[in-house]
Amino acid sequence: METLKRWMRDWKYPTSLLCIYGFLSTVKPLEPFLIPFLTGPDKNLTIEQVTNQIFPVWTYSYLTVLVPVFLLTDWLRYKPVVVFQCLVLFATTAMILWCKGVPEMQAVQFTYGVVTSCDVAYFTYIYSMVEVKHYLKATSYCRTAQLLGYTVGSVLGQVLVSFELMSYSYILVFTLVLTAVALITSILLPMPKTSMFFHQRRRASGETDSEGHVGTVKPLEPEEVSITEVDLQSNEQKDGAEVDGSRRQQETLECSSDNTSAKSSKTGGCGDVLLRLWRDFLQCFSSRTLLIWSAWWALSTCGYNQTVNYVQSLWEHVEPSNNFTVYNGGVEALSNLFGAAAAYGIGFSSADWSRWGEMALGALSALEGGALFAMVFSANIWVCYCGYIIFKSLYMLLITIAMFQIAAGLNMERYALVFGANTFCALVLQTIITSVVVDSSGLGLDIVTQFTVYGGYFSVIAIVFFLRGLYIIMCRKPEMETPRENPEETLKEEDDAQIITATEF
Repeated sequence: METLKRWMRDWKYPTSLLCIYGFLSTVKPLEPFLIPFLTGPDKNLTIEQVTNQIFPVWTYSYLTVLVPVFLLTDWLRYKPVVVFQCLVLFATTAMILWCKGVPEMQAVQFTYGVVTSCDVAYFTYIYSMVEVKHYLKATSYCRTAQLLGYTVGSVLGQVLVSFELMSYSYILVFTLVLTAVALITSILLPMPKTSMFFHQRRRASGETDSEGHVGTVKPLEPEEVSITEVDLQSNEQKDGAEVDGSRRQQETLECSSDNTSAKSSKTGGCGDVLLRLWRDFLQCFSSRTLLIWSAWWALSTCGYNQTVNYVQSLWEHVEPSNNFTVYNGGVEALSNLFGAAAAYGIGFSSADWSRWGEMALGALSALEGGALFAMVFSANIWVCYCGYIIFKSLYMLLITIAMFQIAAGLNMERYALVFGANTFCALVLQTIITSVVVDSSGLGLDIVTQFTVYGGYFSVIAIVFFLRGLYIIMCRKPEMETPRENPEETLKEEDDAQIITATEF
């Protein structure tokens, strides 16, 4: 029993529960076959209704609730948002199973947008429960659990559909059971006592050093206080003046710590937090390098989301599911595996991404655009499958490089801010493209024309970043490395970069 209590107090306990939740909540066997399900006899919707009227609602919902959920996640200290996400996911799956018609499916997309916006609570929860030295392992475990869940769900769905072991409706019932178990797991998660912004621990509100790290004052533990008092008594006869100075310094530290805690609890209101976030935002994006990499992040993520959201519609157009045994699940599983391998392998590269990174962004973005054009103009389902695997693998590779470049020199709070800002910008762009290109109230283009637009979109990104990368290589001399004045700051920045980069692995 004592061993169990010690394990529950250890960082491995919340990490294990969160990994179980992440795995169970991402096993979605029907997701690769959502278009055949909606356009089949179960729902009897047309491909135009699904593409131009139903799917765009997810983008609008995601954009609408992203910022409120981001702030509420920190204010409520993560766990309530994780539980809420699982409840909404259960409701979304039940609505897919029992609801019919365009308005009902639009409501499903809205609730799924809420589920997606709550993903921010998944990783930020663990950062409030484990010490900094365990960030790397905890992040790696949680990300691996999610990728494993997506892969198992895709493979399981492919097996169930190919061998006709379950109908689409029974697959949804099976998913509901998994989601219910995930809900129980989320309820068992320990409640964090701190958060990044609203409930900070041992941090002076709004005070940062020159490197952007929040200033900290660590209060003395009871054992440390008693040891300090013994040391002071033993040294009192030797140097009374020095002991008095040490006592005054100790009292100052304790008073400062108490004042810091009181200040964090009293002034950590929404207005103070928003003001500090705005100042950090301006300071972060004053860096030209960070701004350029963030611009690629937002632009590429926008195009990636559009492609992933509507690729099943393209597959259905090229090869209707009623005439062909679809392999969407196997393709999704392979794309996840190749993408994870590419993201992992880039960690062993010794390339100077600060110099060659932008040219790599341009060249590989051109390959992404080429893969999309091949999917459109080949009119062959196998070419479409291969093009999608190449496209997704390249995106995961490049986004890993971008995350590493952005994370360098940023602490966890500012990285979360930059991540949220980039995601929000990507969603704004995606909303514009969706309302103009996809939505029936806009142009309402057919799926082939849509993917032609997406291919051209990535081609423009490729040209811009390739030319800028070429300019950097041709017109700038490589900068010589200069030693840091403070080696501890260098080690801290490297640790932060490694911690965040592991998120993609």
